[in-house]
Amino acid sequence: MDEFREILVVSLLGLLTTSSSMVGAALGLYVPISKRMLACVLAFAAGALISALAIELAFEGAEELHRQGFDANAALAFIGSGFALGSIIYYATALFLDQKGAAIRYPTRFREYALGRKQKDAQETIKLLSKCNLLRHLPPEEVERILPFVRARDLQSGEVLFRAGDVGDALYIVAKGKVDVLSAGVAEATGGETTSTKLAELGEGQAFGEMALLSGEPRTATIQASEPTELLEISREDFEQLVANDHQLATAVQSLSHERAIRNLSSGDRNPARWARIATRNMEHLTRRESEKLLAEAGTGAGMAIVLGNILDTIPGCLVIGAKFAGFETLSITLILGMFIGGIPEAAASATMLKRAGYSPLGIYALWSSVLLAGIVAAALGKIFIGSGSHVAVFFQALAGGAVLALVAHAMIPEAIHEGGSLIVLPTVAGFIFALWLALAQALV
Repeated sequence: MDEFREILVVSLLGLLTTSSSMVGAALGLYVPISKRMLACVLAFAAGALISALAIELAFEGAEELHRQGFDANAALAFIGSGFALGSIIYYATALFLDQKGAAIRYPTRFREYALGRKQKDAQETIKLLSKCNLLRHLPPEEVERILPFVRARDLQSGEVLFRAGDVGDALYIVAKGKVDVLSAGVAEATGGETTSTKLAELGEGQAFGEMALLSGEPRTATIQASEPTELLEISREDFEQLVANDHQLATAVQSLSHERAIRNLSSGDRNPARWARIATRNMEHLTRRESEKLLAEAGTGAGMAIVLGNILDTIPGCLVIGAKFAGFETLSITLILGMFIGGIPEAAASATMLKRAGYSPLGIYALWSSVLLAGIVAAALGKIFIGSGSHVAVFFQALAGGAVLALVAHAMIPEAIHEGGSLIVLPTVAGFIFALWLALAQALV
């Protein structure tokens, strides 16, 4: 078979291998298939790919290097460094594209992205909450429950928030701007006008009204904005509702009696930065409303990131398929099957997520069609540039193999576990054994 025909054949193999993505997209859009069944199929494909990478790529590559004069340790280092570099390149690129919106293709990767977004968006608010001595004496692990009760409130310059003697019904933290703390007004004997003395000025990050959450006692001073100011507010009513529904918070608040709270607040024995870090790290829940909101936001303008993400998942495997092809007797059947089978549940899950994000069926097909073109081009390039048996070619095959292995660990197995649970252990092993059988049958004929 001449070189041109081989390039044509591997291009068709790339098309065949990636065509399953269109099948999967159609299933995800129109056919209600059991998620557990799709998870098992994905796990089977993951096992097959692991087997193919270990035997057809890593071991056979090491054998080729040994024939070229490499000893076992040198061959291991050569192949291992290729796999390691390929996995690093894939992982770094995948994370970058996920942040640009590609994460919405898969439920587990979207959840990771959404939690990261939620933590990042809440980081500034938590940092401000950490400046409040009272809140800092509550468990930082529970701050996620407090955030929905934090409201923003704007004051115009000169506007009075509350006056001395008013009921203490909320805690406030200055997010931006400044407020003046004024003494209770005293009527002057001459004109009968009320005057107040400025006691203090509170700026960004400073809290006031803390005892209102515990005692509700009357305000002892007047608060007036000295410039346009943005406050964070937690009402006593909301705080009490939160405590009533959270035993751990209730226990913590109960231990903060009014007198003990004053002692604790003055002691300052809890580091604000450390409290904020713990609180941020422990944000690990997404409500359905938050999830849908972030999904819609991430999907807006994310078409190119999704295309590039799909291409990233396709190129390494098709590069290897093209590179290893030197006639039908060298056809990498296990790798082709693993990618083909895995493409179906991957595309089905992706189509479901993209539909939730607001993409039309035509748009979803258009996004996944990029995989077909990427498969054709990658297989041809693999044959042209890394198809020889030189040690450089072996290294680049290992590099592509590392990227495929990273794909299995980063997307395929997590997705399978997410939808199928522990059950996916069995089809994963079955896929590995099946691929091993195919490789042995091909090698030992």
